[in-house]
Amino acid sequence: MSELQTIRFAIDGMRCAGCVSKVEAALAGVEGVAQSSVNLVDRTASVRFHANSDANVDAEHIADAVIVAVQNAGYDASPMQGAENVDKQRRDEHQQMLGLLWRSLAAAAVGLPLFFNLFSHKLPSTDAAPALWLIIGLITLGAMIYAGSHFYIGAWRAFTHHAATMDTLIATGTGTAWLYSMAIIIWPNIVPETVASMGRHAYFDAALVIIALINFGHALEVRARGKTSDAIRRLIGLQADTARLVRDGIEVDVPFAEVAPGDVIRVRPGEKIPVDGDVVEGSSNVDESMLTGEPMPVQKGSGDHVVGGTINGSGSFLYIARHVGADTVLARIIDMVKNAQASKPRIGRIVDKVAGVFVPSVLIMAVLAALIWLNFGPEPRISFALLAAMTVLIIACPCALGLATPISLIVGVGKAAEFGILIRKGEALERASKLTTIVLDKTGTVTEGKPAVTDVISCDSSTDASVMMRLAASLEAGSEHPLAAAIIAKSEAEQITLSACEAFQAVSGHGVSGAVDGHRLLLGNAALMEAESVLVDATMAAQISALAAQAKTPVLLASDGELLGVIAVADPIKAGSKAAIAQMQAAGLTVVMLTGDHRKTAEAVAAQVGISQIFAEVMPEHKDGKVAELQATGEIIGMVGDGINDAPALSRADVGFAIGAGTDVAIESADITLMRSSLDGVITAIEISRATLRNIKQNLFGAFIYNSLGIPVAAGLLYPVMGLMLSPVLAGALMAMSSVTVVTNANRLRLFKPGGA
Repeated sequence: MSELQTIRFAIDGMRCAGCVSKVEAALAGVEGVAQSSVNLVDRTASVRFHANSDANVDAEHIADAVIVAVQNAGYDASPMQGAENVDKQRRDEHQQMLGLLWRSLAAAAVGLPLFFNLFSHKLPSTDAAPALWLIIGLITLGAMIYAGSHFYIGAWRAFTHHAATMDTLIATGTGTAWLYSMAIIIWPNIVPETVASMGRHAYFDAALVIIALINFGHALEVRARGKTSDAIRRLIGLQADTARLVRDGIEVDVPFAEVAPGDVIRVRPGEKIPVDGDVVEGSSNVDESMLTGEPMPVQKGSGDHVVGGTINGSGSFLYIARHVGADTVLARIIDMVKNAQASKPRIGRIVDKVAGVFVPSVLIMAVLAALIWLNFGPEPRISFALLAAMTVLIIACPCALGLATPISLIVGVGKAAEFGILIRKGEALERASKLTTIVLDKTGTVTEGKPAVTDVISCDSSTDASVMMRLAASLEAGSEHPLAAAIIAKSEAEQITLSACEAFQAVSGHGVSGAVDGHRLLLGNAALMEAESVLVDATMAAQISALAAQAKTPVLLASDGELLGVIAVADPIKAGSKAAIAQMQAAGLTVVMLTGDHRKTAEAVAAQVGISQIFAEVMPEHKDGKVAELQATGEIIGMVGDGINDAPALSRADVGFAIGAGTDVAIESADITLMRSSLDGVITAIEISRATLRNIKQNLFGAFIYNSLGIPVAAGLLYPVMGLMLSPVLAGALMAMSSVTVVTNANRLRLFKPGGA
């Protein structure tokens, strides 16, 4: 089976969760589509498919089929190319908001004077001046067409496709109000003479003010919704505009989109690095904090890899472009974030299913409310029936319901990206909030993942640490053993000048020997010293045992048969690991260490970081089995590993965290990628997950309570008890404000700070 490919589409015409259900149903029916997800907030759809040349299934074929399917469902679709232009997106949103505000203003300009006439009675009644009211009706119709045409067009398209949407409710409610009002003016006798003063009332004001309020609410929603995409815009904004290519000794600036693999690029002080590549000349410090969250600049020299979007320091260098366009780390990160924002957690899919039947149910409830009033209500029954039906239709629009989940998901995923946490899909964000156990790989996760010299202990004061390091590094200069690499790295860091080594010999399983500065040196374990009759006194033996108990490997150094001291090498624990593990435990999580290392080493590391439960000496291919064992006991597992060797375990876990992957986006096995090489990101990701799920539940609670209470009240439930009927105008205001409230609540996530969720 070929790898899944993804195409994103802009969907035009979606206004509510009912629309989402229809578009998703249409996408599911497209042959070749494996997965699809529709996002109401940014009006997009993400489609995944398996390319198959034998079956003539490719991106173009799928794109055409998707567009046809969406159009058949009553909407429009167009493919989105790469990282959309941020400025264009902002301009489009601004234009959309202005358009809605103008429509709202036009409807209000005609509707509000009519509304206030209810209290001032400046205009004569419909009985007294039918011609005047006919003119007002025609003016109202013009205003409704200008201000609400998008509702009526959307309702008609839904009707022709045998569907019902939010537009159906608004168009039906306001259209009924206008038609009833015109009927009252032309045929006033449809209302009995006895109740003429109450029943012969034109509802032009209600129709226009409802449209004005809903448009105004949508304008506020667009404005607030724009803030939710700030994180993705910041990521896109990291991309450089141009690159300075070096061709035949001449430097020329070109748009970064024109850079090709193999091009040589000059980066000057303070510039953004345009694409990924390898340094070939010069050096500098590079600020990678926008991608990894690490505050300290990273020294880059010949042979080092640089990433597009990072910022050069004070130096200048040349590098060869290796990955460009959609293959750069930044482009792939943007793509991951967008896909996660477009995905749906389980709770969102449930809401969409409910919303799919919600609008038809509301239409039935409106008809039932009208019938009850017509049969059992007081006079004027037809007027009460109209009010009840119209108010139910308006107040029940499921805008807030459809926005509740995706709006919070977009903000939550974007906020995570700001902290260097890349969430691949909404399900991972939801599951992370429910984790009970965190399983940590040891090497490269809890520890640095590479040996380093931790202690240099001499037998007497006549031999200092620098002398020991010079002798040991000189002896190990020709060795490729990991312990040798640690000793040499330490000497290079301390800028120690090495001496020549003669008669070098590796003693398998024990160490090395050779001559440096005329002295015969031995460097290795206690067995080598014993074989060469080098005396290790009780004091030094105790220190060696203490080092071994701390998960350090003691390397003994002897010169001319006399022990000089011990150099301890270990895989050091990452700064912050102990504190991060303590945070996890304080959050109620059980922390388990899983490693292929020896039990004593694992126990020593675990003791230093406060972990009590250990799985040691576990081969990589058996790690996923240990995760499965924990899952079988009812635990919800988060597995933290390097994203490569631990791929099976990461996939097996309920949530896989790839840590320390840095610029290597072979993170595909994990649900969540931590760009920083610190465990802090795990607890931050869990905190963001919990905050996002809490926010979604708040939104859903508000939306469901609004509709659960609003519909009965709109139908007239309070009239028999209190003599109150909810005004359609007030219903329109409440409906509009419910959506704004949901969006505003979701935007509170933008204030999230680690440790405060």
